[in-house]
Amino acid sequence: MVGQSRATQRYVPTIRADEDALTKAIVSLAQEYGRYGYRRVTAVLKHQGWAVGKDRVQRIWRREGLKVPQKQPKRGRLWLNDGSCIRLRPTHPQHIRVGRCVRGPEVIETLSDAMLIHGIPEHIRSDNGPEMTSKRVRNWLQQIGVQTLFIEPGSPWENGYNESFNGKLRDECLNAEIFYSLKEAQIIIEQWRRHYNTKRPHSSLGYRPPAPETQSIQLNQIQQPTTMQ
Repeated sequence: MVGQSRATQRYVPTIRADEDALTKAIVSLAQEYGRYGYRRVTAVLKHQGWAVGKDRVQRIWRREGLKVPQKQPKRGRLWLNDGSCIRLRPTHPQHIRVGRCVRGPEVIETLSDAMLIHGIPEHIRSDNGPEMTSKRVRNWLQQIGVQTLFIEPGSPWENGYNESFNGKLRDECLNAEIFYSLKEAQIIIEQWRRHYNTKRPHSSLGYRPPAPETQSIQLNQIQQPTTMQ
Protein backbone atom coordinates (compact mmCIF):
# COMPACT_ATOMS: atom_id res chain seq x y z
CA MET A 1 0.00 0.00 0.00
CA VAL A 2 2.84 2.43 0.79
CA GLY A 3 5.07 1.09 -1.96
CA GLN A 4 7.89 -0.12 0.34
CA SER A 5 9.48 -3.53 0.45
CA ARG A 6 9.15 -5.66 3.57
CA ALA A 7 12.97 -5.85 3.75
CA THR A 8 13.13 -2.10 4.43
CA GLN A 9 10.81 -2.27 7.42
CA ARG A 10 12.27 -2.78 10.88
CA TYR A 11 10.57 -3.26 14.22
CA VAL A 12 11.69 -0.65 16.71
CA PRO A 13 11.74 -2.26 20.17
CA THR A 14 10.25 -0.32 23.05
CA ILE A 15 12.49 -0.17 26.09
CA ARG A 16 10.53 -0.36 29.32
CA ALA A 17 11.26 1.98 32.18
CA ASP A 18 12.33 -0.89 34.46
CA GLU A 19 14.63 -2.55 31.90
CA ASP A 20 17.87 -1.45 33.56
CA ALA A 21 16.71 -2.34 37.06
CA LEU A 22 15.49 -5.75 35.91
CA THR A 23 18.76 -6.41 34.10
CA LYS A 24 20.74 -5.59 37.23
CA ALA A 25 18.50 -7.89 39.29
CA ILE A 26 18.95 -10.77 36.82
CA VAL A 27 22.74 -10.34 36.68
CA SER A 28 22.88 -10.15 40.47
CA LEU A 29 20.90 -13.38 40.87
CA ALA A 30 23.06 -15.11 38.25
CA GLN A 31 26.14 -14.13 40.25
CA GLU A 32 24.62 -15.24 43.56
CA TYR A 33 23.19 -18.52 42.26
CA GLY A 34 25.60 -19.62 39.58
CA ARG A 35 23.81 -22.92 38.96
CA TYR A 36 20.40 -21.34 38.33
CA GLY A 37 19.07 -21.03 34.78
CA TYR A 38 16.72 -18.32 33.55
CA ARG A 39 13.58 -20.28 34.51
CA ARG A 40 14.62 -20.60 38.14
CA VAL A 41 15.80 -16.98 38.17
CA THR A 42 12.36 -15.98 36.88
CA ALA A 43 10.77 -17.76 39.84
CA VAL A 44 13.06 -15.91 42.26
CA LEU A 45 12.23 -12.58 40.61
CA LYS A 46 8.50 -13.24 40.95
CA HIS A 47 9.03 -14.08 44.62
CA GLN A 48 10.79 -10.72 45.00
CA GLY A 49 7.78 -8.93 43.51
CA TRP A 50 8.73 -8.55 39.86
CA ALA A 51 5.86 -8.94 37.37
CA VAL A 52 7.92 -10.62 34.68
CA GLY A 53 7.64 -13.68 32.45
CA LYS A 54 10.27 -16.21 31.54
CA ASP A 55 10.41 -15.03 27.91
CA ARG A 56 11.52 -11.55 28.90
CA VAL A 57 14.03 -12.93 31.39
CA GLN A 58 15.37 -15.27 28.71
CA ARG A 59 15.81 -12.35 26.29
CA ILE A 60 17.79 -10.33 28.84
CA TRP A 61 19.66 -13.48 29.89
CA ARG A 62 20.90 -14.05 26.33
CA ARG A 63 21.61 -10.38 25.71
CA GLU A 64 23.86 -10.21 28.77
CA GLY A 65 25.67 -13.39 27.75
CA LEU A 66 24.65 -15.28 30.89
CA LYS A 67 25.08 -19.02 30.89
CA VAL A 68 25.02 -21.82 33.45
CA PRO A 69 28.57 -23.23 33.67
CA GLN A 70 29.08 -26.84 32.71
CA LYS A 71 28.94 -29.33 35.53
CA GLN A 72 32.28 -29.97 37.13
CA PRO A 73 33.62 -33.52 37.33
CA LYS A 74 33.17 -35.27 40.63
CA ARG A 75 36.03 -34.75 43.04
CA GLY A 76 35.44 -38.04 44.83
CA ARG A 77 35.48 -37.88 48.61
CA LEU A 78 35.52 -34.56 50.45
CA TRP A 79 38.94 -34.52 52.06
CA LEU A 80 39.89 -32.15 54.86
CA ASN A 81 43.34 -30.62 55.20
CA ASP A 82 44.19 -33.01 58.07
CA GLY A 83 43.85 -36.05 55.81
CA SER A 84 40.39 -37.15 56.98
CA CYS A 85 37.28 -37.17 54.80
CA ILE A 86 33.71 -36.02 55.29
CA ARG A 87 30.78 -38.42 55.04
CA LEU A 88 27.34 -37.16 54.07
CA ARG A 89 24.23 -39.17 54.82
CA PRO A 90 20.68 -37.92 54.04
CA THR A 91 18.75 -39.03 57.12
CA HIS A 92 15.22 -38.23 55.89
CA PRO A 93 13.87 -35.98 53.10
CA GLN A 94 15.84 -32.70 52.83
CA HIS A 95 17.96 -33.47 55.92
CA ILE A 96 21.70 -34.13 55.99
CA ARG A 97 24.06 -35.47 58.62
CA VAL A 98 27.67 -34.34 58.22
CA GLY A 99 30.56 -36.05 59.99
CA ARG A 100 33.94 -37.68 59.59
CA CYS A 101 32.24 -41.05 59.54
CA VAL A 102 28.72 -42.40 60.01
CA ARG A 103 28.59 -45.63 62.00
CA GLY A 104 25.76 -47.94 62.93
CA PRO A 105 24.89 -46.34 66.30
CA GLU A 106 24.74 -42.89 64.69
CA VAL A 107 22.44 -44.24 61.97
CA ILE A 108 20.15 -45.75 64.61
CA GLU A 109 20.10 -42.50 66.58
CA THR A 110 19.27 -40.44 63.50
CA LEU A 111 16.57 -42.81 62.29
CA SER A 112 15.05 -42.90 65.78
CA ASP A 113 14.76 -39.11 65.81
CA ALA A 114 13.10 -39.17 62.38
CA MET A 115 10.66 -41.89 63.45
CA LEU A 116 9.64 -39.94 66.54
CA ILE A 117 8.50 -37.15 64.22
CA HIS A 118 7.16 -39.06 61.21
CA GLY A 119 6.27 -42.43 62.72
CA ILE A 120 7.67 -45.90 62.07
CA PRO A 121 7.56 -46.80 58.36
CA GLU A 122 6.91 -50.23 56.90
CA HIS A 123 10.05 -50.12 54.73
CA ILE A 124 13.27 -48.14 54.44
CA ARG A 125 14.78 -47.79 50.98
CA SER A 126 18.51 -47.06 50.81
CA ASP A 127 21.66 -47.83 48.91
CA ASN A 128 24.11 -50.55 49.92
CA GLY A 129 26.41 -48.37 51.98
CA PRO A 130 28.12 -50.09 54.92
CA GLU A 131 26.40 -47.82 57.45
CA MET A 132 23.00 -49.06 56.27
CA THR A 133 23.85 -52.73 55.73
CA SER A 134 25.58 -53.26 59.08
CA LYS A 135 24.25 -56.05 61.28
CA ARG A 136 23.53 -53.66 64.13
CA VAL A 137 21.27 -51.46 61.98
CA ARG A 138 19.50 -54.40 60.33
CA ASN A 139 18.90 -56.13 63.67
CA TRP A 140 17.48 -52.92 65.14
CA LEU A 141 15.16 -52.41 62.17
CA GLN A 142 13.99 -56.02 62.48
CA GLN A 143 13.21 -55.54 66.17
CA ILE A 144 10.94 -52.56 65.50
CA GLY A 145 9.26 -54.26 62.53
CA VAL A 146 10.77 -52.25 59.67
CA GLN A 147 11.80 -54.04 56.49
CA THR A 148 14.74 -52.97 54.34
CA LEU A 149 14.57 -52.31 50.60
CA PHE A 150 18.12 -52.06 49.30
CA ILE A 151 18.47 -50.89 45.72
CA GLU A 152 20.38 -53.00 43.24
CA PRO A 153 24.07 -52.04 42.96
CA GLY A 154 24.56 -49.58 40.13
CA SER A 155 20.85 -48.74 39.94
CA PRO A 156 20.46 -45.24 41.43
CA TRP A 157 17.11 -44.75 39.64
CA GLU A 158 15.56 -47.15 42.15
CA ASN A 159 16.05 -44.44 44.78
CA GLY A 160 15.33 -41.48 42.55
CA TYR A 161 14.31 -38.87 45.13
CA ASN A 162 17.42 -39.39 47.21
CA GLU A 163 19.75 -39.52 44.22
CA SER A 164 18.21 -36.35 42.80
CA PHE A 165 18.78 -34.58 46.10
CA ASN A 166 22.37 -35.83 46.24
CA GLY A 167 22.99 -34.56 42.72
CA LYS A 168 21.71 -31.07 43.51
CA LEU A 169 23.71 -30.98 46.74
CA ARG A 170 26.91 -31.80 44.90
CA ASP A 171 26.20 -29.55 41.91
CA GLU A 172 25.09 -26.44 43.81
CA CYS A 173 27.12 -26.71 47.02
CA LEU A 174 29.90 -29.27 47.26
CA ASN A 175 31.50 -28.60 43.88
CA ALA A 176 31.53 -24.87 44.59
CA GLU A 177 33.16 -25.03 48.04
CA ILE A 178 36.48 -26.01 49.59
CA PHE A 179 36.20 -27.04 53.23
CA TYR A 180 39.12 -26.50 55.59
CA SER A 181 37.47 -27.99 58.68
CA LEU A 182 34.56 -30.20 59.65
CA LYS A 183 32.83 -27.30 61.40
CA GLU A 184 33.04 -25.17 58.26
CA ALA A 185 31.53 -28.00 56.21
CA GLN A 186 28.69 -28.44 58.69
CA ILE A 187 27.83 -24.71 58.66
CA ILE A 188 27.98 -24.27 54.88
CA ILE A 189 26.02 -27.44 54.12
CA GLU A 190 23.40 -26.56 56.73
CA GLN A 191 23.01 -23.09 55.17
CA TRP A 192 22.51 -24.69 51.77
CA ARG A 193 19.98 -27.17 53.22
CA ARG A 194 17.92 -24.34 54.70
CA HIS A 195 18.04 -22.47 51.41
CA TYR A 196 17.03 -25.66 49.56
CA ASN A 197 13.98 -26.12 51.80
CA THR A 198 12.78 -22.54 52.24
CA LYS A 199 13.90 -20.46 49.24
CA ARG A 200 15.11 -22.55 46.30
CA PRO A 201 12.43 -22.85 43.58
CA HIS A 202 11.67 -26.49 42.74
CA SER A 203 10.51 -27.14 39.20
CA SER A 204 8.50 -30.19 40.30
CA LEU A 205 6.49 -27.92 42.66
CA GLY A 206 5.77 -25.22 40.10
CA TYR A 207 8.99 -23.38 41.01
CA ARG A 208 8.00 -23.05 44.64
CA PRO A 209 10.05 -24.07 47.69
CA PRO A 210 8.86 -27.16 49.61
CA ALA A 211 8.73 -25.27 52.93
CA PRO A 212 8.47 -21.51 52.32
CA GLU A 213 10.32 -19.32 54.79
CA THR A 214 7.15 -17.52 55.89
CA GLN A 215 5.66 -20.80 57.14
CA SER A 216 8.80 -21.77 59.04
CA ILE A 217 8.88 -18.34 60.71
CA GLN A 218 5.27 -18.71 61.81
CA LEU A 219 5.99 -22.16 63.25
CA ASN A 220 9.00 -20.83 65.15
CA GLN A 221 6.93 -18.01 66.58
CA ILE A 222 4.26 -20.46 67.74
CA GLN A 223 6.76 -22.84 69.33
CA GLN A 224 8.63 -20.14 71.26
CA PRO A 225 7.46 -19.99 74.90
CA THR A 226 6.11 -16.70 76.16
CA THR A 227 8.01 -14.87 78.87
CA MET A 228 6.23 -14.00 82.12
CA GLN A 229 6.35 -10.29 82.91
